Amino acid sequence: MTAPPPEGPGRIARAFAKARAEERCALIPYVTAGDPDLARTRSIVRALGGAGADLMEIGVPFSDPIADGPVNQRAAERALRNGVTLRSCLDLAAELRAGGVPPVVLFTYYNPIHRMGPETFARAAGVCGVDGVLVTDLPPEEAGDLHGALRASGVDLILLLSPTSSQERVELVCREASGFIYVISRTGVTGAREDVPEDLEGQVRAARRATNLPIAVGFGISQPGQAAAIAAYADGIVVGSALVRLIEENAASPDLESRIEELCRTLRAPLRR
Repeated sequence: MTAPPPEGPGRIARAFAKARAEERCALIPYVTAGDPDLARTRSIVRALGGAGADLMEIGVPFSDPIADGPVNQRAAERALRNGVTLRSCLDLAAELRAGGVPPVVLFTYYNPIHRMGPETFARAAGVCGVDGVLVTDLPPEEAGDLHGALRASGVDLILLLSPTSSQERVELVCREASGFIYVISRTGVTGAREDVPEDLEGQVRAARRATNLPIAVGFGISQPGQAAAIAAYADGIVVGSALVRLIEENAASPDLESRIEELCRTLRAPLRR
């Protein structure tokens, strides 16, 4: 099989456009593929889609997830014990895409891509219906080969900005990225927090001056009040650790999917502007 050629605005762009037309911020949940197992990940993602998620971030488990806090690290460890690989995640994306879920962004580190080969990975991502790829430890200066291969397969490369990004880095990321810009709300690792950083709005507005792409904010968002505050100036919010913790605490429960839906709806409700 070969990847389909790009056809106009991608599904990520259309998802943000739909949210904008409805005068709300997009909701982007994150889950780790294979936690608690791949079958349950499928049902969790479908539940999130049914509860109004606009895009889905699916984490590829990795043995040294340096950007992840303890909750997401434990999820990656469980998934690795289940034998989940990058190939498993691509197959999962294909199954989910066939089932009509929201656009899928794979959240990964570069090592699994390097082992598969950037061009092989990009072709497989396109064939499997992956809409975007976010590589947490790949700086934009070194992303040219992967970016070109993904572009040829119609897959967006999502790039990160952090609170320490210089104006030069902001302009570089905004020039090289596609799909959307992911703004990290704080330095450090992932994990639910109580507050919203005071300088976050300024960080988002600085990025907006450099790009027409949608801007999503992640790291630390777990409560409706935080979501409402960020929705006033961002185009999307990413919710990860709060969902992953819920999965961890209720992995054996038959009510897991309904609890996931409830949390998703609770976080989506305040996103309307």
